[in-house]
Amino acid sequence: MTLEASLAGQPRVSPSLAKALVALGTVLTLVSTFLAWTWTPDFPGDLSVNGYPGGNQWITLVVSVLLLVAVGVSYDVPGLRWIAPRGHVRLLRGLALANLVSTWYVLLAIAFELNGLANWVSGSWVAAIATLLPAAGSFLLADDRREPQRARPLPRWVQVPIIFVAIMVAMFVADYGISTGYTEEFVGFAFAIGFAAWGLNSSGVLTRLTALTAKNRVVTSLSALVAALVFVFIQNGDAYNSVADDILIFATVALGLNIVVGLAGLLDLGYVAFLGVGAYTAALVSGAASSRFHVAYPFWAQLVLGIVVSMIAGVIIGAPTLRLRGDYLAIVTLGFGEIFRIVVNNLNGQSGPDLTNGPEGVYGVPDLKLFGYDFGRTHTLLGTTFGKFGNYYLLLLAAMAIVVFIFARVNDSRLGRAWVAIREDETAAEAMGIHGYRFKLLAFGLGAALAGLAGTINAHLLNTVTPDQYNFSATSPPNSAFLLAAVVLGGMGTITGPLLGAALLYLVPYKLQFFNNKQLLLFGLALILMMRFRPEGLVPSRRRQLEFHEEQIAEAEAHEAVLADAQGAQEEAGAAA
Repeated sequence: MTLEASLAGQPRVSPSLAKALVALGTVLTLVSTFLAWTWTPDFPGDLSVNGYPGGNQWITLVVSVLLLVAVGVSYDVPGLRWIAPRGHVRLLRGLALANLVSTWYVLLAIAFELNGLANWVSGSWVAAIATLLPAAGSFLLADDRREPQRARPLPRWVQVPIIFVAIMVAMFVADYGISTGYTEEFVGFAFAIGFAAWGLNSSGVLTRLTALTAKNRVVTSLSALVAALVFVFIQNGDAYNSVADDILIFATVALGLNIVVGLAGLLDLGYVAFLGVGAYTAALVSGAASSRFHVAYPFWAQLVLGIVVSMIAGVIIGAPTLRLRGDYLAIVTLGFGEIFRIVVNNLNGQSGPDLTNGPEGVYGVPDLKLFGYDFGRTHTLLGTTFGKFGNYYLLLLAAMAIVVFIFARVNDSRLGRAWVAIREDETAAEAMGIHGYRFKLLAFGLGAALAGLAGTINAHLLNTVTPDQYNFSATSPPNSAFLLAAVVLGGMGTITGPLLGAALLYLVPYKLQFFNNKQLLLFGLALILMMRFRPEGLVPSRRRQLEFHEEQIAEAEAHEAVLADAQGAQEEAGAAA
């Protein structure tokens, strides 16, 4: 084999045969979703029906349709080349593995839970064999990964629909993950999403979508807001709105922490305490039955008080501690979080003043009433019935929009650039005239204020505030450990990153209840794998991506140079001949 052929990665079998294998397996897999996978409806999702997909068969069906589109990309179907600027082979591999792993997981679960392969029927065997064919065919193709060529800029009237459709698809994917009713379906969904995301990212389509959203921030923000509103209108009842409410609370606080950690580079391990400050402040002046103040301020006054008191707490804690750096700062902030929990636990009239009702907390916090709208009652809007959690979802969505707006404006401002400079090298930043202590104190105060905003709403959502809700390492989020992990896992310094990280860290433990006390073990393992394979986070900023992958980028550039030289030599040889 010549050097040029070796560099080009020639396949061992005919590419046409490999593509045909992928296409045949995909079609058979698609057909299998309309066949029964077991004879009994006892398996969750009722996979015993012929002629109509059910349960996890919908996941296999959707991935198969995407795989057919990827096959079209491999055959250079006009209009589909935009999907794979880096090459189509890894896209095929990712989607083929998504189908293989998610489908085989369900088939093995059928055999395990129903005691034996005898519970497989004809559709099971078709799905088992058919999903192997695309995986085998895709790995028989030579890897065609390349640096994407500069494409012709799309017209604005084309960019807007692409962004809107992509965000709506993401919303429906998130809705499916939240509304999965049993563990088997969620685990199969998680496998499919993981491998499909790898394939889409390797093909370069996610990079192109990111570039489009960066150029059209207003359109992206409005599309995301519309998608979030559509989510609550397609829910059947309040069961999953409560999950969405918890995710929004978690994500809002994580985005506030992103200012402290992601922009300013301050390692804060007690951030959940500011959520508690806002929650206790609002609960004590809300007219709650157990409040010692016996006052009932309107919501806007509670909101202002929660934000202001949290900001003051942030400044008070930050003023003496922000002269520390690194691990010392982390230890001090961890101590503050524990001190807050112990203090509110002891303000019970015995160990200290009678203020917070001690371990019992402030209970009986009334539901919000805003402009005559009672958030605790059922309302009908545009033909959709909203219960308590649906009402609070709309309020939390507005709060999230405010936090995202503040973060975006601050990130693009002189203040945000100063924070980034301090994060990169505080000594160099101070040498350039940036007052490090002052700017760090501003970051601490603003982050605490945003946590207080979320805490004010959270007190009314839960109708009670207790000390054990604000622990560093509680078994469920939000707590300081999970908040910091959401920022790091999602991607520091970005908006989408902490939102995605918070959603994943809340949803996965919530759905995998069968692991019980092993959830934290799995969580730690996931973080180790992330630090090994994607240390910049799921949605990294361009700066952090370059920091963590400088060697890989240099190697890719060198490889491209070798390929270019080989191609040039081949062209010269052809011209000479």
